[in-house]
Amino acid sequence: MKKTFKRYLPYLKEHKLHYFYILIGILLTVTATAATAQIMQPLMDDMFIAKDEQMLYIIPLMLIGIYLLKSIGRYIAAIYMNYIGGHVITRLREDLLSKILHLDMEFLYTNRSGELISRITNDISRIQYFVSFMLPELLRESLTVVALLAYVIYLNATLAFYALVVLPVIIYPLILIAKRLRRLSHRSQEKNADMINRLSEVFNNSEIIKANSTQEYELERFSAENWRFFRINMKSVYTNELVSPLLEIVGAIGLAGVIFIGGQLVYDEKMSVGEFSAFLTAVGLLFQPIRRIGSIYGKIQDALAASQRVFELMDKKSTITEGEIELKDPIREISFESVSLLYQDSTVLKDINLNIQSPTTVALIGDSGGGKSSLVNLILRFYDADSGVVKINGKDIRTYSTSSLRSQIAMVSQRIYILQDTLAQNVAYAEEIDEERVIEALKLADAYEFAKSLSDGIYTTMDEAGTNLSGGQRQRIAIARAIYKNASLLILDEATSALDNESEERINRALKNYTSDMITITIAHRLSSIEESKCLYLFRAGEIVSSGSFKELLDGCGEFQKMAKGYS
Repeated sequence: MKKTFKRYLPYLKEHKLHYFYILIGILLTVTATAATAQIMQPLMDDMFIAKDEQMLYIIPLMLIGIYLLKSIGRYIAAIYMNYIGGHVITRLREDLLSKILHLDMEFLYTNRSGELISRITNDISRIQYFVSFMLPELLRESLTVVALLAYVIYLNATLAFYALVVLPVIIYPLILIAKRLRRLSHRSQEKNADMINRLSEVFNNSEIIKANSTQEYELERFSAENWRFFRINMKSVYTNELVSPLLEIVGAIGLAGVIFIGGQLVYDEKMSVGEFSAFLTAVGLLFQPIRRIGSIYGKIQDALAASQRVFELMDKKSTITEGEIELKDPIREISFESVSLLYQDSTVLKDINLNIQSPTTVALIGDSGGGKSSLVNLILRFYDADSGVVKINGKDIRTYSTSSLRSQIAMVSQRIYILQDTLAQNVAYAEEIDEERVIEALKLADAYEFAKSLSDGIYTTMDEAGTNLSGGQRQRIAIARAIYKNASLLILDEATSALDNESEERINRALKNYTSDMITITIAHRLSSIEESKCLYLFRAGEIVSSGSFKELLDGCGEFQKMAKGYS
């Protein structure tokens, strides 16, 4: 717990003034609580036994003042603790997303999206409940215990000993309960991630579910995860709810001892009725915060488990290290020198040697799994080569910062990403919208005519994943986005696969002029997309087995001739 708390210190240090206000609020609350017990002495001795009429006016006013003080203190502490909790969690959520976004692609490929979403949403929410609610309550109740403990010892140390001697007995069971709760919390959060992952799959694959009428099948899969989550949560409830009755029993034993021994002291006139009433009230008030602390301590285990999962992710190291050189010049040369790449112990690229110089258009061809996308991923530095070196403009690609490198690369991948934003913002992704440039990019991508026909033109908001567009329209927007970026290297990975031949021809014609002074790398299976490339590289099982112009391969490469027959 101490180690986890230290991780929060950087987030908490900037709230020193707010903590000062919280301390004032807690002190007001604790003082008022102690005063509630103290007022019992004049209430019994002076008002009821001595029948002092003045006390009929003084004590009610004092009681109102005490509870007014207590309410003000609680309000101040709650307001500022909620502010700190909300602020810390907001920053932590941003830092966690930033960490995930900056980890390498291998991490993102090998971790389920549902798991990562669960860390940012569910785990952070559990921490927020701890920081905003449980932590201030724990602090307040702990100080209340200290204040009341000091007060009962001050009233009668002997009687306090008998009242509190039972407390150490409860410590060991609480430790065992806390350990079990932490284990169950870990399992609960993992199962929540499984459930979110299942939901993500359902919503991302709704078309195939509908097409195959597998709604009941998917519901059964989700139901299994849902009820597992329920059962684990109930185990946590069964365990956590042991704390309160356990402390109730201990408290009852302590109070019984106080009544027995204190009654004897009153009978022997060693203690006044008022003093005993104040002591009894203080002990009663003392066991309330102790019971709440026990309950909070159980719930803290849930927050600790969530914190451990969050900080485990925050401590993850990316395998892609940042270079120190900013790539400011356009990419004019790409070279691979004896490059090999392993992925999950399998060789996906083996001894690749090639050199690409601007301006040119090259095509990567071959069967699926041959290594074409892996080569592109090395240029983007999604991965680093296991041996050999990739160079950009004559320098090792690893010496460049990834942001400056990728700013020079525009890519249209097989998977099209449409944001739930305006069409213009989708084209000018993460950049300021220049309407003229957006329109020009849409024209080059053969997308302006359909964009004009939308309800609000280029400022029409796209549905989630672009469901209000056809597959071809989404692909055109992705091409327009790459054009708008105005990079020096354009990568087209099956960029026109969803287009008809006529649309593809118009786009290829427009792109030919646009890419005349840059490097274009195309991965495609249509002859129309690759026949004008200056050089084609034929991949098989991670190796380049042949290269040359379209005509050279068609004339001299039997494997390409067979492949060409299957192209359309």
